Amino acid sequence: MSKRQFNLNISPVEALNIVKNHVDADLIHEEAIDLGNNHFIGTLVFEKYYMRVSNRVALIVIIDNTKEITNVRVISTGSSQGLIFGFDWGASDDFTYSVEEILSEYIID
Repeated sequence: MSKRQFNLNISPVEALNIVKNHVDADLIHEEAIDLGNNHFIGTLVFEKYYMRVSNRVALIVIIDNTKEITNVRVISTGSSQGLIFGFDWGASDDFTYSVEEILSEYIID
């Protein structure tokens, strides 16, 4: 499992669209909820098969601006090869960092 969190200088809706159109994986689920008062929260769930771990890896992207700044949380899971060992040959980190790379020009801290 791998996690990343960062803030952006664009709206959640813009960020969700950029991620959705640039992640190289199967989009399994998406939702965007307008909370009113110009606040949004969106979720994208992707899945991708990684040969190096012989497994499908899930990527969850949550983007919101409920605290007046666009915040992104990216979590990947399901990448370890067995029940006992959590070692995944870096597949989880690669998947998580792909979102950060896609949004890199908008990251503010």
